[in-house]
Amino acid sequence: MSETETSITIEVVYRGIFQKTLAQRICRSIVLAARKRGHTGTAFARYGDSPERNGVPAKQFAVVASNDIELESSMAKYEPAVVDVSIAVDDTLVKGVESWAWYGRQPIWKPVRKDGFVLVTSEKAPDEVLAQTDTALRPYTLGIVPGGASFAGLWVFKDDHTDYRVLGALAKIEPQWVRLEDVKALIKEQTKDDGAVASAQYGYDNTKLRAVKAGEGTSGHEVLQFDKPGWTTMRPGIIVDARKPGERNPFYKKYGARTMRPVVNFDTCIKCTMCWLDCPDECFEVTPEGHYEVVYEACIGCGICAQVCPVKDCIVMVDELKFEDNKDKWDFWKKDHDGYNKWFESKSGVSADPKKLVPSSPTTNANPGANPTTAGGDE
Repeated sequence: MSETETSITIEVVYRGIFQKTLAQRICRSIVLAARKRGHTGTAFARYGDSPERNGVPAKQFAVVASNDIELESSMAKYEPAVVDVSIAVDDTLVKGVESWAWYGRQPIWKPVRKDGFVLVTSEKAPDEVLAQTDTALRPYTLGIVPGGASFAGLWVFKDDHTDYRVLGALAKIEPQWVRLEDVKALIKEQTKDDGAVASAQYGYDNTKLRAVKAGEGTSGHEVLQFDKPGWTTMRPGIIVDARKPGERNPFYKKYGARTMRPVVNFDTCIKCTMCWLDCPDECFEVTPEGHYEVVYEACIGCGICAQVCPVKDCIVMVDELKFEDNKDKWDFWKKDHDGYNKWFESKSGVSADPKKLVPSSPTTNANPGANPTTAGGDE
């Protein structure tokens, strides 16, 4: 900690509902670990995220300061506009964060100060994650904390040590505020579990850091920025027009809530209408030939379509980071049948040829326990 650094602000970006408890545990533990060194701090959630919605990006914060006066100064902000560290506990969040209408799609690094840190829990290499991150406007350090996204429910916590690994990684990049020995001591006090302590050490030892220069990243993501109406243009009664029949919301695309997306094998589709009927967000459009294509701008990746589809591997849920755009695909299939099928196979990992498909029990890729955008437990 330099003489000019009197506080640090850390945000945890997470999937609403599914990772709320995880984010809360990380932020609270940061403050408790920092207190062991004599620092003061507080943890809080972003007010505008309440009530949370399934998969929609939300934020919680931890602010640690050298004394109470500095803490009060840092807390005099409705929401920290600049943070030192941003922690994304799902690697698909690096494609951008859109939390509500008119908010726009924000790069994951947007609030991070120059030479700050972006920590991401992922099983991918740093360059793979960076390839889906918006082009950097200023330098920062990308850190990959080993492990996949940890999903549970609103009141359910999946105790897979993700929080301990993140705390270990944080101690690696900000030891002046959060020391590894304090993190391990806190975990030992709370859990009495040597395995949990070892997970913090594992996160410290195995987090991969990659310096990101200005200009690195991708410019391929859609730019969503809107000018909000001011008090001189807002209509009396704060009227907000509803969408017209058949029109989709241009101010909130919803795809930022997705961790996995469905891909459709049109060759095996039996036009049963099940996906179209059961989709809670009405993301399927009827094609002229009676097939059903996904409108990816509106799809949140809930996985219900894959669960209700009676044909094995006709609809397959695939990792969102495998895709670069949100274009609808039925027209691609019509114009280039073989090209689309190769695309389907490369993304899904299953054959598009109906002759090679063997009838079996319901598709496992739609199992709620295997689908991270479906709440676990008995909810």
